[in-house]
Amino acid sequence: MFWGCLPCGVHWLDEPIVDTTVTEPDPGLINADFKPIARQDRNFGVWDLAALWIGLVVSNTTWYLAGSLVELGFSWWQGILTVVLGNLITLVPLVLNAQPGTKYGIPFPVLARASFGIRGAMLPSLMRACVACGWFGIMTWVGSAAIHELLNRLAGPLSTAAIPWLGISPSQAACFAGFWLFQVGIIVQGMDAIRTVERWCAPVLLAFSAALLMWAYHATGGHFGSMLSAPSQFGAGMPKEGKFLSSFFPALTANVGYWATLSLNISDFTRHAVSQRAQVLGQALGLPLCMAAFSFTGLAVTSATPAIFGRVISDPVELLSQLQHPLAVAAGLLGLVLASLSTNIAANIVAPANAIVNISPSRISFRSAALVTCLLGAAVMPWKLIASTQGFIFTWLIGYSALLGPIAGVLIADYWLCKRRHLDVNALYSSLPTRPYWYQGGWNMAAVKAVILGILPSLPGFLATVGLVKRVPPLANQLYQFAWFVGFGTALLSYCSMMSNAEGA
Repeated sequence: MFWGCLPCGVHWLDEPIVDTTVTEPDPGLINADFKPIARQDRNFGVWDLAALWIGLVVSNTTWYLAGSLVELGFSWWQGILTVVLGNLITLVPLVLNAQPGTKYGIPFPVLARASFGIRGAMLPSLMRACVACGWFGIMTWVGSAAIHELLNRLAGPLSTAAIPWLGISPSQAACFAGFWLFQVGIIVQGMDAIRTVERWCAPVLLAFSAALLMWAYHATGGHFGSMLSAPSQFGAGMPKEGKFLSSFFPALTANVGYWATLSLNISDFTRHAVSQRAQVLGQALGLPLCMAAFSFTGLAVTSATPAIFGRVISDPVELLSQLQHPLAVAAGLLGLVLASLSTNIAANIVAPANAIVNISPSRISFRSAALVTCLLGAAVMPWKLIASTQGFIFTWLIGYSALLGPIAGVLIADYWLCKRRHLDVNALYSSLPTRPYWYQGGWNMAAVKAVILGILPSLPGFLATVGLVKRVPPLANQLYQFAWFVGFGTALLSYCSMMSNAEGA
């Protein structure tokens, strides 16, 4: 019965927005931030959603991700195709999970109540929040590194002696704290401030990317360099001959996992969209195309560095610090700060803040929850999370995709296959045991079990990757390389099976 409603058509693009006034809600499940957004209060059009994605994509970590593929042995075009394919795949859950947000005007934690239960929704929300806190710290560190390098160039060499228990210098810690406080000042002003930042950052970041590409092209006399002409390391007679697939699939999973976070809580943003067509078109224009273009920029500019500086420089902060003109250095590094800012406040604040609000909406506001998120992001010491390419791709990106893939599978299975795109919005704000989303004590154990089943196949490979176990069967490592796909598919199928059995009982 479930498979008949697979979203094989696009007729749902014309579904009207459902204006719902929540009647007799449980005060502990609602506040001003969690109410459904009415049609007249929507203000995200195609450009706003495309600008959101442009601001998210143009970042230091996207540059680093593209360069890391070349370090793994890909040619530049193999790397770009991997990025494009990964983001086209990611676009599917993004659009599908965005649809209920636009239709009903509800955020991710409220949407999760339909599948996980009124109380059980805290599980996926907090899992998503933990990953976002780590990302917030990483992006704050990357942005502060640009600030530190700028000050180093303009004010003279800064101290590099590390604080023993931190592992970074006092000047680096000060830049991190300063950038952290600047972001907090924007975040506490709410979603309108975030929308304004994304809207105005997008054209600046596009211009910044184009300027970098033109500079590299001009500086090399029209030849970007060896990286774009270097062959794949997986070809005949090359060091990694015959090992392409063993690197391709982890790289593809990492690219899907890169935005696995947003594919869960995208409804936090699309609940502000003026229509379904606006959210689909905005996302389609803003993600795959921009991700491919900026990845190429990162590869091309990095490829030019040996010809310009005599060595490969893959870190954009280090690259821009090598420029001779002080104004060029300042403009470039400020562009990187802006890129970190635009990515961070949209991708890594809204979801964890809403997750924390969901613990007790009547007592916790979005602003206070956002502040808690920022504190947790600093506490993880993010400079240690991205110490190496192997750690960034195989431990961080693939690792958390093993957690989030199963949640995406449950959300999509429940809304599209089980509930056939129809939600009782009033029941999402009710803790009455007679309401449909109360399940058993507020928890839908079918969803919880499906997530656990989705995580289990990838767990041995993850434990081996982080060094907690020494040896696992080869199959375990292979399953871990497909962590998001394995988790998503396993959770979706098992959830549908369990819900079908429950209805037939």
